[in-house]
Amino acid sequence: MVRDIAVRVSGLGKIYRIGSPLPYKSVRESLSQASVRAFRRFFREEAAPDGEFIWALKGVSLSVSQGEVVGIIGPNGAGKSTLLKILSRITEPTDGYAEIHGRVGSLLEVGTGFHPELTGRENIYLNGAILGMKRSEIAQKFDEIVAFSGVEKFIDTPMKRYSTGMYVRLAFAVAAHLDPEILLVDEVLAVGDAAFQEKCLGKMSEVASGGRTVLFVSHNMATIRSLCSRVILLDGGQIQADDSPELAIQKYLRAVGYSVQSGTTVFAGQPRRSGSGSVRIVDFKAQGCDSNGGTPSTGADAEFLIHYASPEKRRLLRLHVTMGVTDGLGNRVFACATSMTPVREFHDLPPTGTIICRITKLPLIPGEYRVNLMLKDDVGVADMVDGVNFVVRDTGDSGFMVIPSGRWGTVVVPHEWDWVSLADASELNMSDTA
Repeated sequence: MVRDIAVRVSGLGKIYRIGSPLPYKSVRESLSQASVRAFRRFFREEAAPDGEFIWALKGVSLSVSQGEVVGIIGPNGAGKSTLLKILSRITEPTDGYAEIHGRVGSLLEVGTGFHPELTGRENIYLNGAILGMKRSEIAQKFDEIVAFSGVEKFIDTPMKRYSTGMYVRLAFAVAAHLDPEILLVDEVLAVGDAAFQEKCLGKMSEVASGGRTVLFVSHNMATIRSLCSRVILLDGGQIQADDSPELAIQKYLRAVGYSVQSGTTVFAGQPRRSGSGSVRIVDFKAQGCDSNGGTPSTGADAEFLIHYASPEKRRLLRLHVTMGVTDGLGNRVFACATSMTPVREFHDLPPTGTIICRITKLPLIPGEYRVNLMLKDDVGVADMVDGVNFVVRDTGDSGFMVIPSGRWGTVVVPHEWDWVSLADASELNMSDTA
């Protein structure tokens, strides 16, 4: 059965002028230039206006069916936010068109759609009215919205006195609870704390499972993978991939400098690094310990290879190694260091080589993780690299019947369940709990 189309975009383009604002033009000049632009579009000419301009979007065409949950990923400046602004009717396209079939709720920039002089209560009713809802419909959802946002004490305070976090909480609560048929969400959720983000992701899962259409922009690949059934990769204002989450994310990660399939990151030109440079990390690889050496998987032995080199080609008298792993929300999951093991530190190493950290039965649930690496020699910090990514997959051989989603946590530990009678429990000093 073919589902109805919720969003259709054809040849969408948006151009912005770089630099100083455009000079003032008379009504006659504006009308004249508008006529010229219309003429050029009719004959499909693309003569650029005077000055320096950039296409934030160019020739974007796509369609989204009702009930689809689509992730939109890409580097900064790729055109993701511009696309959502056009779909939200905040920005007018330069070229092409977009069709929206359904009531749209959007959460883009902080405070978008809110009037700072109005109270939180008044803004809830204002946003509902903009969505085309009756006052009685908004009133039915009002208590639920306020409870979700957690701003009960400030609901009758003008929103210009709200903190950024309060703005975001109320904005998301309104966007998600006023029954939009199409929900557009930008990276603005990153403003909130981890608990709030977790709450929002749960609500978006609920919205998606309810058959509503969701377009979700995020840099959190683990979240994109868990929420979305389809992912669109934007770069340079154009669609580079429109595929399954796994394939689109792999293409994106390769484009920004590392391979998810091999787990290798080459550090040439790595911008987020510091240290004296007496020793440099050349590249990094995360892999399984089996004969294939593929992507590490949950519950299987894994090893992390750190290739190093001394630019001065000297032997390393002492070397400490630290590896920290964080999840998609930036929370530290665990750290490994030579100082935490009997090795303590390496002595008299050759100028180049590979250091291996092995982890038995990797407990990480499937998803994307970030690694911070540090090498410390006898002088001090030689190299510190921040933001290396690797992926953990589920092969079905982890020993667990079900591996939970990220909302259950980041690690899955071996465990077993049993049952005992009340008499047996008394022998375990548990009878007082009955």
